[in-house]
Amino acid sequence: MCTGKCARFVGLSLISLSLVCIVANALLLVPNGKTTWTNFNELSLQVKLLAGFIGGGLMILCPGISAVRAGGKGCCGTGCCGNRCRMLSSIFSSAFGLLGAMYCLSVSGAGLRIGPKCLKDDKWDYHFKETSGSYLLNRTLWSLCEEPPNIVSWNVTLFSLLVAASCLEILLCGMQVVNASIGVFCGDCRKKQVGWRGEEL
Repeated sequence: MCTGKCARFVGLSLISLSLVCIVANALLLVPNGKTTWTNFNELSLQVKLLAGFIGGGLMILCPGISAVRAGGKGCCGTGCCGNRCRMLSSIFSSAFGLLGAMYCLSVSGAGLRIGPKCLKDDKWDYHFKETSGSYLLNRTLWSLCEEPPNIVSWNVTLFSLLVAASCLEILLCGMQVVNASIGVFCGDCRKKQVGWRGEEL
């Protein structure tokens, strides 16, 4: 696959994954899909850090858009120099995206390991923190949270989605760093299209 086509594929994939992370993070802010438990003090720290919105979302949109532009004609100009300019820009953008994806992965992983903040025996706390993540394999413990209802399954599902999405983002950003580096040194292997006047398109 040519570096230009690969960059476009990676870019579109990153944009899609960033939107998934933003939606997942937005849902984490409304436990069980209701605004009843959106009190800031009742949300877990991992939810408040907005890793899906900032790290896996906005910080991935930048390299995604940059990769799409690197796969076509942009404001840097046409031809070899313009393509290499966009590829070079995509390298730095992808490195920036790697940081965002790793931030999302680390926070989401911690959210899964520590568990949600919920009400139990009239106390809001991280009641699964001492289990070191073993509660994930014991679904009978999930009912210990009195409020919000179904908060454990809600958090596990959405944080698992963020972990999976951020892992894919790390892989794709890494691929684009390599792909763009090849594009900078070797150029794009796509054939140049020539118009009827002999001008390059």
